[in-house]
Amino acid sequence: MRLIKNLLALIVLAIGVLWSLQGIGWVQGSFMTGQSQWLYAGIVTALVGLAGLAWANRSRV
Repeated sequence: MRLIKNLLALIVLAIGVLWSLQGIGWVQGSFMTGQSQWLYAGIVTALVGLAGLAWANRSRV
């Protein structure tokens, strides 16, 4: 189960990074390129992915 949580969190993190890069124009070829709203959505999504990773890997006492 921990592996699945980590994979899902990594996927969310990767999507957030991709959206952020598209928002600032570093990844071309999409309607999202250069649109600042995708930068902000990507940052929030990446933070959710990081929180998911922290949650999936927290120590259980």
